[in-house]
Amino acid sequence: MSVDVNVMVGGEAGQGVQALGHMLAKALARSGFHIFADQDYESRVRGGHNFFRVRAAGVKVGAVSEDVDVLVALNRETIDLHGRKVSGGGVVLYDSDATGDTGDVGNSLGLPLKKLADRTPLKKLAANTVALGAVARLLNCDPGIAEKVVGDQFGEGEVGEGNVAAFRAGHEYVASHFPAGVQPDLRARGNGDRMLLTGNEAMALGALAAGCRFVAAYPMTPATSIMEYMASRAEDLGVVVVQPEDEIAAINMVVGAAYAGARAMTATSGGGFCLMVEGLGLAGITETPIVVVDAQRASPAIGLPTRTEQSDLEFVLHASHGEFPRAVLAPASIEDCFWAMVTAFNLADRYQLPVIVLTDQHLASSYGTADRFDLSQVTVDRGLLLSEAEAARSGDYRRHRITESGISPRALPLGGSALVVTDADEHDEEGHMIEDAETRTAMMLKRLRKLEGLRKETSDVMIHGPVEADVTLLGWGSTYGALREAVDTALQQALEVNLVHLNELWPFPVQAVTRALENARETYTVENNATGQLARLLQCEVGQRVTGSILKFDGRPFSPAYILDRLPGREV
Repeated sequence: MSVDVNVMVGGEAGQGVQALGHMLAKALARSGFHIFADQDYESRVRGGHNFFRVRAAGVKVGAVSEDVDVLVALNRETIDLHGRKVSGGGVVLYDSDATGDTGDVGNSLGLPLKKLADRTPLKKLAANTVALGAVARLLNCDPGIAEKVVGDQFGEGEVGEGNVAAFRAGHEYVASHFPAGVQPDLRARGNGDRMLLTGNEAMALGALAAGCRFVAAYPMTPATSIMEYMASRAEDLGVVVVQPEDEIAAINMVVGAAYAGARAMTATSGGGFCLMVEGLGLAGITETPIVVVDAQRASPAIGLPTRTEQSDLEFVLHASHGEFPRAVLAPASIEDCFWAMVTAFNLADRYQLPVIVLTDQHLASSYGTADRFDLSQVTVDRGLLLSEAEAARSGDYRRHRITESGISPRALPLGGSALVVTDADEHDEEGHMIEDAETRTAMMLKRLRKLEGLRKETSDVMIHGPVEADVTLLGWGSTYGALREAVDTALQQALEVNLVHLNELWPFPVQAVTRALENARETYTVENNATGQLARLLQCEVGQRVTGSILKFDGRPFSPAYILDRLPGREV
């Protein structure tokens, strides 16, 4: 039987929950396990209830599990909220100095966290590293690998040495008081060379690999770490990263940088995207290639700023005053985040339009293992650029020349001989403002013709499971991991279920979806929103109503079990 172990670390903000969870995930990844880990945190610096879930398996996993094999409780609230989720053979590892006993909650091991931490050089500052050592021993992790992770996290010197001492203190305590550990244990095996990264880190890497050289963004959870990651590598890679005064300034700076010839992007969440809409229209009418990441969170207004949702779909498809073409992508996994950004920049340049990459808090902040990206497969396509020789010969360069494809040869305004003119007002082929009806009609049709070519490039869906099934589930974006696992489990239970999943949302892949659903009997969309936005889009674009929808809009992601429990025809 394949290993599949779930660990939850819970406590207050400020207790080091995220650091503990991340180091545990990294140690298990280096031990050769596939990892999926997610964070649940409140929008406060201290207090509130936070938890970090780490799932380690012998096969690839892309979703959280609702079962808990090991609960690491740094406070009493964690036991009260999650103790009942611990599986029959699971263990509660709790801070006996802070929580007392666990009552009747399963197998438990009290860890005198404060006392053990006080015996180390860093005292209470290293309490979470004591807990890391304890859970590593409980899971029979390779102590050498885990210690190396601690060393890498805190560096050399007093802080690093103090945390290693704290790790050993927790490790030795459990070795003395619970030597058997848990089953199945997580001794090192297999490939420990996989990367462990978040969706946001993968998106940042994808943008850098695609040649992005300008980023302007205003911090907004959960998109902020894209900007932070790229800023940390800006000097080495020649990238300019700017934090302007607001999102309006950010997108206008991106449009300016892209007009000058740089591959440019911004990243925000729904509230910030609202402020960017006018700038998006500027990119649309001037045919300037930009990339915008919308990392969705539970809305409207401030909503739940650290929670997940898929409620911006219809908004980003139509965000504008007026009409202009755009592409919308929705990565489905950590790996997909990388490649979606490469695709986004190539589409933006090739069709000279804005590309929106729609992700969400769950995928943005979750960690997963991935094989190293094959950079030899990354292509950089700058589209129809006017060569210097062509510019010198032409003499009458028209930035918005009307073509059959809708794509005009693009000259860069700096350092070349072509005079590049454009305007935010409607304009003629040369870029000068116009008022006449005939030119307006011709320019609108020119821009919209880009959709014809774009449809041929964004026309795929992912299909998992049998070709014909009693129930077809439809999803998009970050729900893919949970949906795929739910389908696999349902098939093992002799239920006929398959999955049609979209990571290219606009132009809507009408023909691919129509083919995928031609043998469908019952169809259900699975979405993290309250109104079934994909279901409405499906009816609008394909003319097909779904049988029903499985919706979740409490700010938390789907799990495979949640979906399975709501499958029609399945007894719960």
